[in-house]
Amino acid sequence: MGMQNLDALLILGTWSLAIACGGSPTDAKSGDNAAKAPATFTEQVTRGGEVFGEHCSSCHGNGGEGTAKAPAVVGKTALPLDPPSGAQVRKSKFVTVADVAEFVTKNMPGDNPGSLSEDDYYAVLAFDLHANGIDLDKKLDASVAASLTIPRD
Repeated sequence: MGMQNLDALLILGTWSLAIACGGSPTDAKSGDNAAKAPATFTEQVTRGGEVFGEHCSSCHGNGGEGTAKAPAVVGKTALPLDPPSGAQVRKSKFVTVADVAEFVTKNMPGDNPGSLSEDDYYAVLAFDLHANGIDLDKKLDASVAASLTIPRD
């Protein structure tokens, strides 16, 4: 499946996992994490599962199904293109995966925005992509995210 044909909701759901509810700056931004940076998409998926469990599942649900605290990030009900009416934080459209990355790195986790390392944000995204049935043949980074236009029906 070509990257331009990825299911829109799956991509949006993937980035919203990167919204990581919880965590601490020392966990994510320590020198130890930099040494453990995933080198491949598969390694990102593994690391992202760990980070999701530690920092995201308490808000987004164990399976990314969403809770009263945070929206679904896996499946067909994941975040829409436009911000939901009444959204307090999200005000922009998610056209590319990079748009979502920009939002989550500045606004999440909700109780400590920007506290995860860049590697951990992209690892959670890779984990979410994989959870939604999408695997990439290269490591997910800002350049790859910018090239992924989220298709709409």
